[in-house]
Parts: sequence; structure tokens; C-alpha cells
Amino acid sequence: MEKKIKVRNPRTGKIDYFITPLTDTEIAEQCNNLRQSQIDWQLDIHQRIEVLQNWKKVLIAEKDALIQALVEDTGRIRESVMEVDGVISSLERWCKLAPELCLTEEKNTAIPFIQIKSQLVPYSLVGVISPWNFPLLLSLIDAIPALLAGCAVIIKPSEITPRFIQPLVKTIESVSQLNRVLSFMQGAGETGKIIIENVDAICFTGSVSTGKKVSQLAAKQLIPVFLELGGKDPAIVLESANLEQATLAILWGSVINAGQSCLSIERIYVAESIHDYFVDKLVDKASQLSLNYSDIKNGEIGPIISAKQATIIAEHLLDATEKGAIINCGGQVEELNGGFWCRPTVLTRVNRNMKIITEETFGPVMPIMTFTSKEEAIKLANDSVYGLSAAVFAASQTEALEVAQQIEAGAISINDAGLTALINEGEKNSFKSSGLGGSRMGAASMARFFRKKALLTKTQPVVDPWWY
Repeated sequence: MEKKIKVRNPRTGKIDYFITPLTDTEIAEQCNNLRQSQIDWQLDIHQRIEVLQNWKKVLIAEKDALIQALVEDTGRIRESVMEVDGVISSLERWCKLAPELCLTEEKNTAIPFIQIKSQLVPYSLVGVISPWNFPLLLSLIDAIPALLAGCAVIIKPSEITPRFIQPLVKTIESVSQLNRVLSFMQGAGETGKIIIENVDAICFTGSVSTGKKVSQLAAKQLIPVFLELGGKDPAIVLESANLEQATLAILWGSVINAGQSCLSIERIYVAESIHDYFVDKLVDKASQLSLNYSDIKNGEIGPIISAKQATIIAEHLLDATEKGAIINCGGQVEELNGGFWCRPTVLTRVNRNMKIITEETFGPVMPIMTFTSKEEAIKLANDSVYGLSAAVFAASQTEALEVAQQIEAGAISINDAGLTALINEGEKNSFKSSGLGGSRMGAASMARFFRKKALLTKTQPVVDPWWY
């Protein structure tokens, strides 16, 4: 089992926090305790709603402590506030939706004397393995609907950003019943492996390479797996697009959280006739954004949270420039007082042979290519192993939708970017290597955590015509 794990501060680069994983036996014991508590938890949806509404009140009261822990984990403040607010809103939304989503139905079948009644049976214990880029929000995005479905939940957040766990667990422990069905486990890969071996379903958000390992482990246990993996999201800017709006949206979609989001815009395809004008406007806007160093409250761009990711961003930029790309602004990973930072970077003269176009960069980098026809734009957008989300910009919604419907990705924003992170009703599936399993958005998100049972009842004492 893993020894004490060192945790790096993203703003200073210093090791200033440590976590100690539980043993395999301790994790298995905790999973068994959660299973036992789930037996009563699944019985009453209204009781579950009351418990989670009480938790919401505690979260609101402890909001400042949660934000401060997230700031220490990630080095940025705007997105930390958004995370806490997002979780509180999510609890309210799911509590309103849950009663209807837990309803069962009774109906007649094609055979007059056979009736069918459905039963929704929640998985006893759901495991969640979440990433470091939005540590609070992504640890609970699957957990909240699973809890309301009647499941117990065990969560292993990333070992890169674990500080938020302590104040969050404090809120859980203060709510009667919730602390018996919701648990957090600190640790790295080995902890995640043991959790997978002890749950009935697993949700994972993270890289494609780790997602494949999770899927293989889940297959050995014969349990369902729901994967939300990497992205290399394209934006297509057609000739008719409003470039003021397009550049504003694409800039936000590319650099929010310093580009550390799976649904960041990471490839930009612009109609050749408007390329120069588009680049000028984007560079002008990008150059006005600043790092929130050294004052965290001033500036829009936070640090690169993971030191490993800072290395990847630097490698992608070097690869691009060595192959002929032009840096129009930004262009390097800076080390400031031990932390890693990257200013909004616009690249032109990029091509398909560069890592900046083919591999997930996960930084505030905007590589731009041109196209001469809609068919070429669609082909370029689909030229990827990823298919998470995308964006299309055009004056005509009809024209934009025509293009969007041909893009191989789960969520397409029209004349905007990153809407799937803000519009929770939009059910979607990941395409290609970007994921597997049911939608984590919309009503389908809760449906993932039920097994459906059919109760087939013979209503009349008649002889079945198929009997011997």
C-alpha cells in the first residue's frame, strides 16, 4: 500500500501538505460499512432529499472554508467560488428532479392477462474517482445523483488536490445519516484500484490512459463503468460568424481555469477569408488577460496546478515552434516563485503534424488553422481520437447546426463555447476515446445508478396457450 504522499502547492512549488492512504483492509471495511448503511438509505426518496437539503445548508454555512481549501489546492480563486456555488446549485436541482426520476410504472403488455410493473434498484455502492482540475465539483458531479438514487458512494479525489477533503468531510459528518453513506478516501492509484475491487459501479473522470486501466479493472469485476475522459475540442468559425462574439467566446472557452478543463477549446479552425482579422481580434483580447500572480485576486489566469502538466504544455509549445508555428502572444511556461504559469497563447501556421493539434494540451493555448470549405472544416474537426465537445460559429443558426450535426462529439455549443458545463439538461455521450457510458447530464445521469427490474404478473387464472 502507498506510504505518505507529498502534495505540492501550485503557487509556490513547495511541498506543504501530506496525505496517508488507508490500507487495503481498511478500505474494504469502509466499503462494507457503506453497503450496510445503504440498505436503509435506499428505502425513502423523501428522506434522502431531506438529508441532502440539510447538507446544502451546511455547505452554504461553510462556503468560505471550502473556497479557501480549494484555493490552496488549485492556486486560483474565481473558479473555486464557481465550484462551491456549482455544487450547491446541483444539490438543489437534483433534489427537485429526484422524486419524478424515481417513479416506477405499471402497464399492460401485448398479452391481455399479463401485466408488467417496473422496479428501480439502486447499485448498493458506487465508486467515484475524480481529477485535480475541478476537485470539488468533479468529485460530486456523479455522487449527488447517485446518492439521491439510493446508492452509497465512496470517492477518491486526486492526490494532487486533496486539501478540500478535510473541510468537506467536516460538513458531511455534521449531517445525520449522510456520513453513513458518503465517504472520501485519500490516496493515489493503488487506493483507486482497491476501491474498484469493492464497489458495484465506478465513475471515473480523467485521462484516456488511466480511463483504460479503470475500464480493465472494472471488467474483471463485471461492474459497469462510466468514463468521462480527455478532449481536444475544436471550434469552427465560419465566414459569416460575428467575430467579436466568436473571439470572446473562444477565448473564455480556451483559457478558463488556465485551460485546465477537458472541454476547453484546444483547436480553432477559421475560414481562410477571415483568418487575419480573427487572429488580430483574438490576440488583442488574449493579450489583455493577466496572470493572478502575485496577487491571487487580480488577474484572470491562475497557475498550472500539476507540475507534470506544465511539462506537457512546454513540450507541446516547443514541438509546435520547432515545426514552424508562429507565436502571436504568450508562448511559454514561466516559473514564478516556484509555481508554473502560462499566459494565453495564440499560435498560427500550425498543422496536423504538431502535438498541439493532436494531443491534449490542457493549458491556455489556442492553435489556429484555416479551411476553405465547410466540408474541410468538418473533416479537420473530426480528425481526432477525441470526441468530447466542440463549438461552431456562424451568423445563421441553420448553417451552424448543419455543421454541428456532422461533428463527432457529444456536446456542440452554437455561437458559444463550453455550454455543456453550464447547461445541465443537455444529455450527451462522449464519442471516440473521450469516454464511455451513459450521460452525466440530464435525467439520464441518475438513471445510470439504477438497475431496472421487470415484475411480470399473470392477472387472470387462465391456461397459457404456450403451455404443454
